[in-house]
Amino acid sequence: MEELKVFNEGRSKFAHMTSAHPCFNEKAHFSKARIHLPVAPKCNIQCNFCNRKIDKCEHRPGVSSGVMGPQQAADRVDEALKELEGNLRVVGIAGPGDPLANEETFETLKLVHGKHTELIKCIATNGLMLPERVDDLVKVGVTSLTVTINAFDPEVGAKIVSWVRYHNQTYRGTEGAKILRDNQFKGVEMAAKAGMIIKINTVLVPGINNDQMEKIARESAARGAILMNIIPIIPLYKFKDILPPECKDLEAARAVAEKYLPQFRLCKQCRADACGVPGQEESLSPAQRAASGEYYHA
Repeated sequence: MEELKVFNEGRSKFAHMTSAHPCFNEKAHFSKARIHLPVAPKCNIQCNFCNRKIDKCEHRPGVSSGVMGPQQAADRVDEALKELEGNLRVVGIAGPGDPLANEETFETLKLVHGKHTELIKCIATNGLMLPERVDDLVKVGVTSLTVTINAFDPEVGAKIVSWVRYHNQTYRGTEGAKILRDNQFKGVEMAAKAGMIIKINTVLVPGINNDQMEKIARESAARGAILMNIIPIIPLYKFKDILPPECKDLEAARAVAEKYLPQFRLCKQCRADACGVPGQEESLSPAQRAASGEYYHA
């Protein structure tokens, strides 16, 4: 298959980076550590399954024990390097909101990259602001990127996202979903051309976006993404009564999408302050939680 040849070439092109990234490489997933710095509390869209919060125990995206300032986060990287005895490979920002909706993301990464050029810099974003921030990400050393795309058709996206806040205006329904979709794919293409490795995250919401997997994978691959991660919905907020997909549902979705993009199957759906080898990590240390002077409430 031509698609198979293309995405295999894409993976080999970035093998030197993906081999050390536990969220892009299955072998690294069990041995290499990463840290998520919770410096980005604000979000510019509202997904119907998302409930951002401060919580010390709940293990899922959108949750952290606190929100750090840029210098505090940079100091935390220094601590983690010592705690993990040199095994830290990736510094990521994944919330608790959207990294590109928070200037603290760029301030933090500038500090970290200025001191630790050897570490992989990574962000996870909904992609709304990606076309406008690709150059800024390059400047602060970001080389890997995860973009969450849950729908290709705006009619489906409108069922998943309540609103989109873009350039100081709020959009709802298919209008907001189309703006989000267009920016996501444009941003993926721009980031790929800038030399970033790109993974697509897709939340499988049974009965709503099952038929979107192939479209998302095909369009993402065409724009330069090299990997896809289909994850089950965690029922929360407006989707609290939706039953999560069963294993057979996930595998069916992945089988369809795998025609275009390799599938990552080990995602732990980590917290925004996770630290360590995935599945073996600790979140913020007690000292860091106590010192964190910035908090927000969902």
